Order: sequence, then C-alpha cells, then structure tokens
Amino acid sequence: MTDTLIVNTAQAEAWNGYEGEHWAANDDRYDIVNSGFNEPLLDAAGIGETSRVLDVGCGNGKLTRLAASRAPHGQATGLDLSGPMLARARARAAEEGIGNVTFEQGDAQVYPLPPGGFDVAVSRFGVMFFGDPIAAFANIGHGLRPGGRLAIACLPDLSGTDLGPVFAAAAAHLPAPPPPATGTASPESLADPERAREVLTGAGFTDVSWTRVETAQVWGRNVVDAAGFIWGWGPVQFRVRHAGPGAITKAWAALEDALAPFATPGGVILRGAAWLVTAQRPGG
Repeated sequence: MTDTLIVNTAQAEAWNGYEGEHWAANDDRYDIVNSGFNEPLLDAAGIGETSRVLDVGCGNGKLTRLAASRAPHGQATGLDLSGPMLARARARAAEEGIGNVTFEQGDAQVYPLPPGGFDVAVSRFGVMFFGDPIAAFANIGHGLRPGGRLAIACLPDLSGTDLGPVFAAAAAHLPAPPPPATGTASPESLADPERAREVLTGAGFTDVSWTRVETAQVWGRNVVDAAGFIWGWGPVQFRVRHAGPGAITKAWAALEDALAPFATPGGVILRGAAWLVTAQRPGG
C-alpha cells in the first residue's frame, strides 16, 4: 500500500483484496463489458493533444491509456486505491508501448494532487464510493486548472437496465448483505443526476450537465460463461459466502435462467447504461 493517507479504509481493503484481484485477473473481460462507454466519455472530456489528464479510480487503466492516446503530446495519470489493478494497468501500458501514462496509488478524496496540475479529469465508474463525495470532488477540482473540465460515468438505477433484473434473480436466493457502515457509499450513490449536481456544485464545480448513455455489454461467450463471470463479482461472492448449499444451487439456477434470454451467437449481451456527467472548474 502507498504511504498516502487513506480515509476510505473499507474500499481500500476491498480493492486490495478479493475485489481488486478479481478485476485485475479479468481486466480484459471488464474492459469488454464497459467498452461502449469509453468513446462517449472521452469525447465529452474534450481532451486535446497536449492535455494533462487525471483518471480517477482508474482501475486496470484502460480509460487512462485511451486518454493518453488522445493526448500524444500531453500526459495521462491514473489514480486508484488498488495495488493489484494498478500493477495490471502498468503492465498493459508497457505491453502497448504507451509512454505518456503513469499510475499512482492513493485515495482521491485526500490525495495531494498538484494544484492546477491537470486540464481534464475523467472517471469510468470510479467515483461512486467516496466516504465524503463533496470533499473528494473538491480535492479533484483543486487538481484541475481554472476552467478545467470534469467528465465522469456513473451507474444509474440498475432496475432500468437488463443487468438489474439479472442480479436480482440470483440475489433473491442469497442472504441480504449487512447494512452499510456509516459513510459507506454504494455503486449507485450518484444514480440520481440531481444528487450528482448537488455534490459537484457543493464541491465548487459549475455548468453541471448529464446525459444517459446506453450500450450493449457482452458478459460472456454463453450463459454458463457469463454466469460464472458474474458469480465471481465481489458483491455476489460476498453473499454467496454466507449462503447454504441449497441457496447457492437455487441462486445459480436463477442466474442462468435470467441470462438465457440474452444469449446470442455473439455472446450474452445485456443492455447497460450510465449517466455521463460533465462539469467545469470555475475560471480560466
């Protein structure tokens, strides 16, 4: 772990434990699932050839590397809590020969970003877990130059996607998770665009706007493959570990049944969605 102060300790434990290891081991699969959001997000960010880009919650670094390719005379920096995912991000950047990218381990809520050191900040599903989101986005804004731009993708209410009912089908047979600890955020913490506006304006950003982006997400080659991938996802595994054999059997069968209608010759394809939120740091 980095020596940098960590305030989101529960998230640090998860992303340096099973959750981060699963994402790092399956980086290509997660990148395929989320690939449809990359271009809309990067287009909204307005990255130029000399831009200095910060990718918050960069994970395995796919978005960071794509941002670097849009800024050939600039620099892209990925910031994340997860040691396993950052190791994978660095390895992928080396494999792809991308020289204008770096990765740092730290908590974006308190990480000492250089004042005004970035022109653009982006994130693909990496900003929903802050213990104090207003403080976190204020810190990110501090790292942007006056007039700098923020573009983030956040999960919507999953009930409006194909994925929500699929998860719900399995979850119906598994023990409910314990109540979250005080100050713990969920993946859907910014699912309400008005909440995102409240957080970002509270953090000092202006010109907050959003649009809904939908895309096809390939979750596996076939139903069994897709079910196995989803079964290994951290929140599902957490509930599986607290379930008895009978519940596990029923949950797996329900998951396969829920995925079956989405099987195509090109794989198991679900309709996914995100809120694409943009904002500006004042000045410039």
